Amino acid sequence: MNPKHFETLAIRTQDKRTGNREHSVPLYLTSSFTFDTAEQMRAVFADEEQAYIYSRFSNPNTNEFVEKMCLLEGAEAGYATASGMAAVFASFMALLKSGDHILSSASIFGSTHTVITKFLPKWGITYSYADMNKPETWEKLIQKNTKMIFVETPSNPGVDIIDLNWLGKLANKHKLILNVDNCFATPYLQQPIKYGAHLITHSATKYIDGQGRVLGGIVVGKKELINEIYTFCRSTGPSLSPFNAWMLSKSLETLAVRMDRHSENAMKLAQYLETNKSVINVKYPFLKSHPQYKIAKKQMKQGGGIITFELKKGFEKGKLFLNALKMASLTANLGDTRTIATHPASTTHSKLSEQERLSVGITPSLIRISVGLENIEDIISDIEQALKS
Repeated sequence: MNPKHFETLAIRTQDKRTGNREHSVPLYLTSSFTFDTAEQMRAVFADEEQAYIYSRFSNPNTNEFVEKMCLLEGAEAGYATASGMAAVFASFMALLKSGDHILSSASIFGSTHTVITKFLPKWGITYSYADMNKPETWEKLIQKNTKMIFVETPSNPGVDIIDLNWLGKLANKHKLILNVDNCFATPYLQQPIKYGAHLITHSATKYIDGQGRVLGGIVVGKKELINEIYTFCRSTGPSLSPFNAWMLSKSLETLAVRMDRHSENAMKLAQYLETNKSVINVKYPFLKSHPQYKIAKKQMKQGGGIITFELKKGFEKGKLFLNALKMASLTANLGDTRTIATHPASTTHSKLSEQERLSVGITPSLIRISVGLENIEDIISDIEQALKS
């Protein structure tokens, strides 16, 4: 039997059982692996034979996690890293060189912005930012030395959407690497490779784990590109631990049911917020009021678990709202089973200048809600009482 459905692949893709016939794959908490003979060891290091060598770059737990993610994303190969930012950084540094140019959407995670604007220029890699709400301007920003397009969709934190089909054609036209951060959607809701993406990056810390337990990241995509990323990571060492890989692989078994519930709860909360007179500019991909609603419906299975909105009286009102929450957690993470409220301007995107934040819609009164798996009536009740405060 060759299962084809997402849920079955996520549950039944496992590393080979050992002689103990375990039902759940065991943990391989070992730094290295042994060889029977000196000749076998030589052959493995010479790539004449395949075997595990050293857990910095190969381990059964990590390989199982990578194999699952490749199947779920429809990718040829992948490499797992210690965090989502390690995955993003590796996808840049392994494939870009001095003199190259990267075109990125302006709406990206704060740490990714720091890498692109502060560190890439140190190595002679230039960048341009493009407005996700003005796709007609993107082609003009492509230069002769442009090598890669990087985009988050939905974006963090503004849940902006870009047409992946259009973007895939643009990248193909100019022979550019299309690198998509698929963290907010996960492979269950969106598979960018279907639309022409060459690389997919994830902070597995978020929805892939889904329970706020471990850090992890992964890059999947075209084999020839992943080979370069593997070589970079093997030598530089941003490796995912076997324990975290084991946790993330097990978490994938429940990804579908969790994302169904996240999306269902988020849609109901977004609809409630649109009726609340205390808030403005509610954004959620599957609300008809979202500027890219039609695109989101075309390329996403559901809207995901992230909502943003603004409070009418600015940040001071926002602080009162956040402090009044009784159930929702105040933390910079997202994608947890627990509902989380964040103020991006003072936390996740605080390293951006005020002008940079405002240019991508991060106002002083913007609130980001990562909608959890609690009963939706309890979630709305907590948000409502905090708004009344």
